Amino acid sequence: MDRDLGDRLYRTMVRIRRFEEAVGKWFYRGQIPGFVHLYIGQEAIAAGVCAALRQDDYVTSTHRGHGHVLAKGGDPKPMMAEIFGRSTGYSKGKGGSMHLADVSQGILGTSGIVGGGVALATGVGLGLQMHGADSVTVSFFGDAAANQGVVWESLNLASLWKLPAIFVIENNGFSEYTPAHELSASLDFAARAAGWDAVGVQVDGNDVVAVYNAAQDAVRRARSGEGPTLLDCRTYRWMAHNEGEEAVIGEWSYRTEAQLEEWKARDPIARFGTVLLEAGALTGEDMEQIDAEAIAEMEAAVAFAQDSPWPQPEEALEGVFST
Repeated sequence: MDRDLGDRLYRTMVRIRRFEEAVGKWFYRGQIPGFVHLYIGQEAIAAGVCAALRQDDYVTSTHRGHGHVLAKGGDPKPMMAEIFGRSTGYSKGKGGSMHLADVSQGILGTSGIVGGGVALATGVGLGLQMHGADSVTVSFFGDAAANQGVVWESLNLASLWKLPAIFVIENNGFSEYTPAHELSASLDFAARAAGWDAVGVQVDGNDVVAVYNAAQDAVRRARSGEGPTLLDCRTYRWMAHNEGEEAVIGEWSYRTEAQLEEWKARDPIARFGTVLLEAGALTGEDMEQIDAEAIAEMEAAVAFAQDSPWPQPEEALEGVFST
């Protein structure tokens, strides 16, 4: 394990975990308006995929998108300010948790629409091809979105025109409160790619090295004009569909405590930490330092958000229409 790469992957996952924990904490303290959908348990996918990208590559994201934004280079301070609804946020406090964007980092936006970023990413891939750029575009979406027609229309077009697009399914097993097997006749999403003459790869989404390697291959194919790749990353969300959900575990739950504990035992951060320790790439002290830095960074982001002003009524139409 290369030390620099190992440090980068581990640090990214820890930063995502600590950011999400901070969001959850302040949501339950009543300081965050609207809904938040936490990414805890899925950190290896965002970290592994985005580590294979350059700054001039692009991503589109989902309602559960904080991890993608951080992994692609987003700044925790305007992220947190946006989630808190403050005017210093990425969308000036008007979009909240599900509408984060930073075009300077290639982050074209998270979206509250299921599958809402897939066609956007495909169109960006077409634009890149038309301009002769060697950048690539990545669309993250979930297993529920994988049943949306726009996904397969986009994959068909990307394959037909050999667009530099990568489709990443974060297959966490649930569509809100419904298990995937109750919605999909086949859970082998990677196999569906063959119907559009595209490459489909099933990946252990809790193994950041496996995700990174698969993403590297997909990026190479995309940059060399070989067309799209569909990555089916198998993972599990630890948290509720949205914070405040009453059916996480209990009489009315759609999953069992044993199932949740089984997946927590596959924690992508702890799992990769063991790999790094055994390889001598990082020490326990290194990991403690990374964790302490991440906690301090997110505490500073929360303080920035709390100290930021609320949007004013006269700002309501600013940034709504293009000039």
